[in-house]
This record gives sequence, C-alpha cells and structure tokens, in this order.
Amino acid sequence: MKQIKDFFNRIKPVYLRYGVLAFLAFMASIFLFITSIYAGLWGKIPSRSELADLKYQRATEVYSADSVLIGKFYRYDRQPVAYEAFPDYLIAALVSIEDERFYEHSGIDYPSLFRVALKTVLMQDQSAGGGSTLTQQLAKNLYPRSERKKVPLVVNKVKEMIMASRLESLFSKEALLTRYLNTVSFGDNTFGIESASRKFYNKSTPALRLEEAAVLVGMLKATYGYNPRVFPENSMKRRNLVLESMQKNEMLTKKEQDSLRQLPLALNYQMFDYNAGLAPYFREEVRKQLLSWTQTEEGGGHDIYTDGLKIYTTLDYRMQELAEAAMKSHMAKLQSDFEKSYGKGAPWLKNKAIIDKAVRSSAAYKKLIAKGISPQQAMDSLGQKRQLTLSDWTGEKQVTASVTDSIQHYMKFLNTGSLSIDAKTGAVKTWIGGVDFEHFKFDHVAQSKRQVGSTFKPIVYTAALEMGIPPCAYFSASEVAYENLKGWSPSNSGNKDETYLNYSMEEALSNSVNTVAVKVLEATGIKNVLAQAKNMGVFSPLPEQPSVALGTGEIYMNELAGAYASYVNNGKAVYPYLIKSIYDKKDSLLVRFEPKRAKKPAFSKQTRQTMIEMMKATIDRGTAKRIRTTYGLTNAIAGKTGTTQNNKDAWFVALTPKLVHVTWVGHDNHQIGFKTTGLGQGANAALPIFALWYKALEKEKRFHHYTRATFERPMRTVQDQLACPPIKKDGFFKRLFKNPNKKKSKRFRSRG
Repeated sequence: MKQIKDFFNRIKPVYLRYGVLAFLAFMASIFLFITSIYAGLWGKIPSRSELADLKYQRATEVYSADSVLIGKFYRYDRQPVAYEAFPDYLIAALVSIEDERFYEHSGIDYPSLFRVALKTVLMQDQSAGGGSTLTQQLAKNLYPRSERKKVPLVVNKVKEMIMASRLESLFSKEALLTRYLNTVSFGDNTFGIESASRKFYNKSTPALRLEEAAVLVGMLKATYGYNPRVFPENSMKRRNLVLESMQKNEMLTKKEQDSLRQLPLALNYQMFDYNAGLAPYFREEVRKQLLSWTQTEEGGGHDIYTDGLKIYTTLDYRMQELAEAAMKSHMAKLQSDFEKSYGKGAPWLKNKAIIDKAVRSSAAYKKLIAKGISPQQAMDSLGQKRQLTLSDWTGEKQVTASVTDSIQHYMKFLNTGSLSIDAKTGAVKTWIGGVDFEHFKFDHVAQSKRQVGSTFKPIVYTAALEMGIPPCAYFSASEVAYENLKGWSPSNSGNKDETYLNYSMEEALSNSVNTVAVKVLEATGIKNVLAQAKNMGVFSPLPEQPSVALGTGEIYMNELAGAYASYVNNGKAVYPYLIKSIYDKKDSLLVRFEPKRAKKPAFSKQTRQTMIEMMKATIDRGTAKRIRTTYGLTNAIAGKTGTTQNNKDAWFVALTPKLVHVTWVGHDNHQIGFKTTGLGQGANAALPIFALWYKALEKEKRFHHYTRATFERPMRTVQDQLACPPIKKDGFFKRLFKNPNKKKSKRFRSRG
C-alpha cells in the first residue's frame, strides 16, 4: 500500500493525480458493475446450457386437402426452417445492413460500439444507432427486454453482450443466423423469416426473390415503420437502402442494384389471423376439435398454439374459394331485395322491443352492466355518437354513429350457412358458417339448429316406401282439419285449386305439397318416420307430432347432409368430418382420422333408387326447376327445397352423384323473417348459392370428376313403379258429392 501511495504522491501536478484516481475509480466501478451483472444481482443471465437448449414456440399450421396453408394457431406466428432454406442473397442482405463485421467479431463489435458511444454521448447524435451485433439482437429476441422492464437500459445492454459472447462460444455463425432468422419479429405478430415470407409474399423462404428478401430484411430496423403493407413508400426506400448496402459490400454489382431498385414491392399478403382469410368458420371449428383432441389420451400433452403441429383437413381450397364467391354474389343481391321489401318500416328501424332486446343482449351492454353501471346509464352511454367503422356488402364506411346505431345496422343482415361433403366419405369440401366471421361469430353449420322445412319430406317418403307404400300411390291434395289436433289444417302455398286433385308421391314430393306430406306421414306412422330419420343419421330429438312432416323439427346442418348422403352411398349415412391427419413438428404422424359411416343401410336399394328419381323430378320440373331454367345446369342433380312457417328459414339440399350440398338462409333473430314467401322460399333465397357454385365448378376441368358424374340407372322395377300419371282427378261421382267450399274433418291416426 505504501508503494502505491508513494507512486501517486510522485504524480505532479495535483490535478493530474486526482484525475488518475478518478479514472481508476471509474474503471473499478465499471468492473464491479459488470461483475454484479455476471453474479446475477440484476437478474439471472441464461447459462450456456440454457442457451444451448433453445426451444422455439411454433405455430400450428392448418392445410387444405390439396396442401394449401389456410390458417395458423399460435401465440407467436413462427415456423422455424433450416439454414439450407435461406437463399444466399437473404443472408447477404441481412449481414450487409445489420452487421457488416458479423463473420469477424465474437458477438460484440467493439469498433461499432465505440463509434456509437462517441456519436451518442459526445456528439449527441441520436441517429447513430444501437451498435448491436446480430448475435446481441438474437440474445434480445430470445430473452426480450419486455420481460425485464424495471432493469436499466445499460444493464440490458451488458446482459445481451454477455449472452452474445456465450452464444458465439456455443454455435457456429450459420447456426446463429439460423436462430436469428427463426426468432426475429417482422411485425403483424409474425416471427421468423418463414412466417414473414408466407404472410407478405405467400411463398416459402427458398422461393423468395432477392428484392423480396431485401424488403423483409429492411423491416427489421422498424417493423411497423417499414411494414410494406402499412407504409409501402417507407418500405421501398428501406429496401433500396438494403440493396445499396449490398452493393457497397460487393454483394451486388451497381448494374444489379440499379435494376432491382426499379421493381415494385408486389406483395401477396396473406391474413392468417382469426377473422380474415379463407374459410374462417371452418378454421374455428378445426381449432375447437383440436382442443377436444388434446383432452384425449391420444392427444394429451400437445399444445396447438406452441407445438408446431401440421393439420391436414378435408377442405378443397379452390372449391371453398368458389363457394365463398357464390355466397357473396347472391347474398349481396338478396340483402338489397330484403331491405327494399321492408322499406322504412323495417323491424330493425321501428320495432323498439326488438331493438332494445338486441342492445341488451350485446357484449358492449353486458360489459357496462358488469362494471356496476345502471341499465339506463348503460343505454345512454351506448347511445353516444362517435366515429365508427360500419361495413356492408359494398365495403367499409367511416360514420358518426352510436354503438346502438351499430347494433341496429348489423341487425338488418340476413345470414347463411352452407356445407358440401363427399357423399361417400363425409369429407367436408366447403364450409361457410355465416356471411362475415368478424361481425357474426355464430356458426350456422356447427352450432345452429333450425327448422328444416320441406327438406325433411324425403325422409317421410323414404319411410313410406320402406313400409310398402308404392310411389304411384295417390293422395288427395285437399285440406283436412284434424279434429284431435285442435283443428290443425296444413295448407299448400299458391292459389291453385286442388279440391279434386290427387297426387302421386313423386309429384307431391317434387312440388312440395304439404297436405300430401302429412297424409303420407299418417299412412306411414310417426314412429316409423322418426325411426327412419334416426337410421339415416338424424340424432337431434324430433317432435312426435304430425307437423314433423313439414319440417318443424330442428336439425343440425351436418346431420341433414349426412342423411341425404345415404341416397348415393348405398343407403348408408355418413358423418361429416373435417380433419384427416395430424403431424408433429418433425412431420411424424400422430393420428389419422377415418370416415365415420353407418354400418348398415337405412333402406333398400329399390327405395334408394326410387327416392333419387323422385328428387330428380324436383330439379327437372318441381320447386327447384330454376336450376335448369334460370341457371342452365344440365348436370345430374337431385334435391329438395325447403321453406319454414312465416318464411323464417329457406333451405336447399342438392344431391349429386359424388357431392351433397346443403344451404340455409335466414335471419339470426327468429322474430324477423322474410317479408314475402316469394323472396324467402328456398328456391329463391337458398338455391342460387348452390347453383352459382356448381356453375363455377363446371367451368374448371379439375372438377369434372364431380360435376360430370352420373347417377346409376334405376332398376326396371323402379322405372315401372314410377310409370304413372303424376295427377289424377276425382271421378264424376266423387266430385258430385264433395262440397268444394267445405273442408273435410277427421281424426289424425298417428300409428299409420
């Protein structure tokens, strides 16, 4: 100590002596400060073993049947890829703009660090940058500062430098670049180059062009400010700066740089988020089924948001695109007609009871009530005007409106649900749960049970055939008042005088004659009809009432589709399914799902062929004849329209040799129906969605396998049994003694 003291005493002048002491004290404090960080006094620093055992949180990918990525489930949108997947120019762009001496330093670029410190501290140049190497940025990506908010910036910097040194000692430069490009944020909740490439350009990383790679690398400095979707001009300037940096570092020639600078951004942005993109209702149902699977012994231990699973579904990507286009085209026109039919007296404008009920059922109202606000105050608050974005079939509009106005605005919309399945397997080909997933989350395929109207009649007629009633049996079309049903008297639509007419079962079904359907049910027996429905895959409880013949039972759409499939699947019902297989992140098969089909036929071959012929008549000359006349479809199609009481639900089921397509159109509010039967009948409101879709399929050769398939030729016995006049008129004496102005009265015999 004496020697040190003597050394300092010899330093002249005195101020120099104290300057040296101050410098040494400063260096000692820095040493102690860094030592304290190493020691973990400012928070734990990941050890080498922890850094070496890096595990990515990977997004689960959902693919269509034709291997197109249609969605993801994630907390962080990330799909790690190997170093070999990175194009050379991607690496060149990254290193040239972010860390020129990456291959020379060992995690810390001291010259760059001192340059930044000099400019920032001494010259007050705030644009000097951070001086962080790619390895330091990787450390920050792996252990974000957001998780250590209370720690001073300088401590975070030192921690990242320590982690960078450890990372450099553990991994090669290639491995570091791989980890960096798989973890770095590109904005829009997207992490890693593969996810960014798919989101902004709809291609995998190896397929990126040089100018596209430069755009993505350019985003890293400011993921929002240089986002090409949000600020294309800023992104273009930043991309060109990356190209300039590559040329400066001799990774591009001047000629190449000049040529690339002239190219547009040319994004192909893909929305892999909850509300947008293709088939959002389908993806949501897949998510729900996956969560259920993770609760099973087979799927237990898997996290669909972090495990990077690969889900292969049954959905046909192009079919779904065409289905959504057909739905939007028809529903936009139907919505306009619907609003015009009500005019200024529409219930969403004038019916205070309906409006108030809708407001009080809204999430916004319930949220205010949960905070302790009184009902009246909540209603007043929701009535305050402000700037809102409202959407309709013409697009989005900025308006001055209240939350109540917004609720009224969306109350007016009709909704829809449609489903198409492979008739042999039940594999879902298309799935539309509603008109707009962002504003109408309720899925009318998976969640909705609505009265199915006349689409239930084929099940009634199937049961009748199975009970031995021939298709040429005639039933009077005249109305009957059933004494034991409080005088219930089903009637037919239209103004046709049917007092003396008798219809064959084929004619009655093809023209959806209500009076005959009830009489066929009576002849068959209600219990027999309900048993037939169950054998065909309808498991929803149905009313044991005569009105079930007219479709008053509420059935899920997938049940109805599966039941109709039995007509072209050897009498066996199918159960629609969505997921074919699940693979883990290493592409190892975890589970494969097989089609669920009934083991036994629900009816005979003769009944099956007879019903197909009867439903073909519906298309050729019955209630669905506009398939031929308006839309010009000449394909092999059978089917059934359906309209429920008071025009609340419109249905159409199309049956083709290989596909079953079910469509429902109506209003979510059961108090609001179509104003007129002409507008709300199944043939007008629901049928066009199928017709437009099938026309679009027919135009593409790849779908001719479906659209140009033909039904089997019916057996001779089936042809003979259907060879009868469709209508018979009462004989002279029967007409003579029948009073056309008096409705017949009788008891309904439910046992058949």
